[in-house]
Amino acid sequence: MARRDWRDLDESDVRVRPGKGSRPRSKRRPTHSDATQAMVIAVDRGRWTCAIDSDPGRLVTAMRARELGRTPVVVGDQVGLVGDTSGEPGTLARIVRVDERTSLLRRTADDTDPFERVVVANAEQLLIVTALADPPPRPGFIDRCLVACYAGGLQPVLCLTKADLASPDELLSRYAELDVPAVVTRFDEDSLPLAETVRGRVSALVGHSGVGKSTLVNRLVPDAELATGEVSAVGKGRHTSVAAVALPLPDGGWVIDTPGVRSFGLAHVTANDIVASFDEFAEAAEECPPGCGHLGPPEDPDCMLDEVEDKRRLPSLRRLLASRAGMEV
Repeated sequence: MARRDWRDLDESDVRVRPGKGSRPRSKRRPTHSDATQAMVIAVDRGRWTCAIDSDPGRLVTAMRARELGRTPVVVGDQVGLVGDTSGEPGTLARIVRVDERTSLLRRTADDTDPFERVVVANAEQLLIVTALADPPPRPGFIDRCLVACYAGGLQPVLCLTKADLASPDELLSRYAELDVPAVVTRFDEDSLPLAETVRGRVSALVGHSGVGKSTLVNRLVPDAELATGEVSAVGKGRHTSVAAVALPLPDGGWVIDTPGVRSFGLAHVTANDIVASFDEFAEAAEECPPGCGHLGPPEDPDCMLDEVEDKRRLPSLRRLLASRAGMEV
């Protein structure tokens, strides 16, 4: 056949061979209604250790299904598993669903860091572990943890350690107005109140290095080191102190041990969230003029927080607000 002049061609003469990915995809996705329910108890380099039906005796290693994309899956999450859920060595299940969370503990590296770190999901309470001496208590850190609790839906509990070195009275009086539950422990005694506080519940622990958090965990979970080693085996034996891990309590419930933190940033929390976390100032803040940053003179000379009778925690609140605004404190 004679070759046609290109000037006589139109779009109908163009033939395109369909590529492999040109077939229309169905928008329907499997519902996985038969997925096995499990609780995430450890995360290590793309592998999640899950307890089937929150049973510490039925551990499964899983990976995140491709269909979840970059959906974050953290310790405490309730998830749906499909695939091999036998837990036998070498087997791998898939996480296909992350259930709605009842609470969420989040933090940032500092108050200017836009990257939000999800620490724990679905914990009922947060034990803020603080030493009364060696190292000395840091009320500013406690206040930040309280803000994170209220913003994330957790019940805060003050856990004051090393009472054999210093009295807890002054620190307890600082938070008396908030009615925050408190547990005081000593190095030379077992703490029955602490065991009662965590029994049958999902509790997370947070605190600086050296405050005695590991000691508390070892007392609450006699086999803590063994249990930690089992879940860290997913990551070829890496020590799990660098990440949160959930450990089963002998009398029911879970305690989630988190790594020691140097700072507790609140870049993800708004100024209104911070003020609302201080009950004694929340009502007065509503009377402040529009745009008030609640920092007081000279920045906010008409701030109504100065009219509140109990001002013991006002300096701490304003330190948080100033830090949140990127000011030197």
